[in-house]
Amino acid sequence: MCCFMSELLKVMRTIDDRIVHELNTTVPTASFAGKIDASQTCKQLYESLMAAHISRDRVIKNCIAQTSAVVKRLREEREKNLDDLTLLKQLRKEQTKVFNERCRIHFKPPKNE
Repeated sequence: MCCFMSELLKVMRTIDDRIVHELNTTVPTASFAGKIDASQTCKQLYESLMAAHISRDRVIKNCIAQTSAVVKRLREEREKNLDDLTLLKQLRKEQTKVFNERCRIHFKPPKNE
């Protein structure tokens, strides 16, 4: 479902990662100030940056919603059939996946858990 998300986000972060380069190549220095409209150039760069942020935010929220829906469905199935070990394992896997997606930057659980 969201297995390609990290690669997609990496591509979507390109404008953020290259902001200094973009500023250096698009905003004129004092010697070229008369040849390029710095206001328009900065406005376009800002709009590109904001569009990238909105798009990335939408992708992240969509992935969270999809993963949450899967966990909710599995939880509901578990409540109907508490003895289904395959279902319990699948639910645990999805819960762990959601946890890792949201907390991977802040916390890494011990390997033995």
